[in-house]
Amino acid sequence: MMKGIPNMGNLLKQAQQFQAKMAKLQEELGDRTVEASSGGGMITVMANGRQEILTVKIDPEVIDPNDREMLQDLIMAAVNDALTKAKTMVQEEMGKLTHGLNVPNIPGLFG
Repeated sequence: MMKGIPNMGNLLKQAQQFQAKMAKLQEELGDRTVEASSGGGMITVMANGRQEILTVKIDPEVIDPNDREMLQDLIMAAVNDALTKAKTMVQEEMGKLTHGLNVPNIPGLFG
């Protein structure tokens, strides 16, 4: 073996272990949820770590047939907040896994 070249077998083993840990974490994050609301809690949205919307709850008081735009805006705000929270949760957990590693920011890898 030449000096300065790391043991490729060891690197491959570490990469496989890292890949297995990442797959497990992604699965766990898919089961974790975040909740967001808008309109002072009139609209509540729950999302998971796969950034899927699970529930949307609308307080009947906010339903005004004459002001559909307000309801749409409140729903959009709550959904966007829930997706942002889900993405942040995934990035934070992935950051814990990759802490100390020199891993490039690969688009789509962490959310």
